[in-house]
Amino acid sequence: MREQFHIWQSAITKNQIDKIFNEVDKNHLIDATTFSSHKSIQTKRKSKIYWIKENWIKELIWRYVFEANETSFHVNLDNKSEIQYIEYRSDEDGRYDWHQDVNWNGQEGVDRKISVTIQLSDENEYEGGNFEFEDIKSSMNFKAQGTIIIFPSYLRHRVTKVTSGKRCSLVAWFYGPNWK
Repeated sequence: MREQFHIWQSAITKNQIDKIFNEVDKNHLIDATTFSSHKSIQTKRKSKIYWIKENWIKELIWRYVFEANETSFHVNLDNKSEIQYIEYRSDEDGRYDWHQDVNWNGQEGVDRKISVTIQLSDENEYEGGNFEFEDIKSSMNFKAQGTIIIFPSYLRHRVTKVTSGKRCSLVAWFYGPNWK
């Protein structure tokens, strides 16, 4: 049976997470935006981000993306991606309301096909900040540190408001030819 999403709980090690945090600490975080310039859309997302460029992180993620795609999704996919470090802070109303990751009016010739979320924070460091799919109910623990969630980019999902502390994660989007 084909799965709607794949999850690897605690797949990323503490050493790998620390290496990611060390890289991010050397750089300046910026306010996150969305595809749309409409003010009503921009208010759906409140977080700080940093665009990850390190190839070792991309290669680490790609192994899981490749496996999920071969097993369940079967989309035409390239090893081309964007990776973003995200902080959702309770003191800044951190959240990202319902959305999907495909930019239907975006890049010419390619679309986001596979989305990835990797939990970097220890789940005891924050409250709220739940990752949820709109049409898929699951009892799985998406908050375990190092957990990887992979899903088709057209699935609507959100991160609920962080009510205490700070939730840190990586997100990535892997591309392929336009959806047909």
